Amino acid sequence: MKPVLEVPLTEDLTPFTALLWEHEVPHRVVETEDQQVLFISERIDPEQIKALYRFWREGGDLNAVEIRTEPKRRFSQPLVAPARIRMTLALIVLSVVLTLVIGFGGSEKWMAYLTFTDFSIIGDRIRFDGVGAMLASGQWWRLITPIFLHFSILHILFNLLWVWVVGQRVELLQGSWALLGVVLFSGIASNIAQYWVSGPMFGGMSGVVFGLLGYTWLWDRFEARYRFNFPPALMGLMVLWLGLGFTGVLEAAGLGAIANTAHLVGLLAGLAWWPIGRLFGPRSA
Repeated sequence: MKPVLEVPLTEDLTPFTALLWEHEVPHRVVETEDQQVLFISERIDPEQIKALYRFWREGGDLNAVEIRTEPKRRFSQPLVAPARIRMTLALIVLSVVLTLVIGFGGSEKWMAYLTFTDFSIIGDRIRFDGVGAMLASGQWWRLITPIFLHFSILHILFNLLWVWVVGQRVELLQGSWALLGVVLFSGIASNIAQYWVSGPMFGGMSGVVFGLLGYTWLWDRFEARYRFNFPPALMGLMVLWLGLGFTGVLEAAGLGAIANTAHLVGLLAGLAWWPIGRLFGPRSA
């Protein structure tokens, strides 16, 4: 969405917004400390809305007004040039490629090369290196590669759907480097935390997804003009999912082992990234 009007807090916009709802114009009114900001869908001509507002303020009859809109695209998702979301696409492609390389966890050789630390299986026991040995040997890629490893179709589809929706929104508003920063910070933090509680046999983009959702939620809480516009209830959903994971309900429901620590730390990392993420600001093109 994009901002089109800024009006005083004392002004009642209810009749005007009622007209917008009647004509199915997606919009949102955000109150700041000293004004109201009207945001509308990208497919609406902002000049038309401004002219309509002036017409209404001058006493015009809103019942005689028609609003021209561009045809709706399926799922209300505008088409975006791949060059504008190359980081989002790269995350998705890397996840698919590396998940296929490890055979959804079936290739011990590639798993040992891409997990957080090297490991070997001896009988029914697993032996894995420590973090110090991993860093001393220069295997720095292991800090991030576990986020690209998935162990079932449902696992990868669920994670990449969120990456596509949330990652794309971050990249379009703030740019590729801003998205990469959130991914690296939340991914490395969640990987380290999960390693300390379970060893290296884990993977998935879930920690990053929680980081992205936490970051965008906090951004929308404090930024009035440029917003990601995700439903605030998403934070409640994340907390509920965390609670179900830590109580064992999700695992008992047949969803397999859940990297609960990665989820929690990823969420906290996303929240902690907000002051840094603000330095990127909205992209200029």
